[in-house]
Amino acid sequence: MGRHRRPEEIRRLLREADRELAKGLTVGDICQKLGIRSAVYYRWRQRYDSARTDDSPRVRELEAEVERLKRLVADLMLDKQMLEEVAKKKW
Repeated sequence: MGRHRRPEEIRRLLREADRELAKGLTVGDICQKLGIRSAVYYRWRQRYDSARTDDSPRVRELEAEVERLKRLVADLMLDKQMLEEVAKKKW
């Protein structure tokens, strides 16, 4: 039977795995380094990494807001450009 780990230890190992993933290692390499099977890794992700899943609706909401603001800035830049062109003409 495998070793049972406390939730705090699992969360610490998942944070360590995130750092290793950022360095370019694969999940298989990380699992080998941690001494666990990949199925265990994915099960831990599903159970203990709730921050990722809880934030996903908020992330989508923020991405939509960013797109809306980008369109708004583009419209304002066009308005500014048109006003500058009108201001250059002498009446």
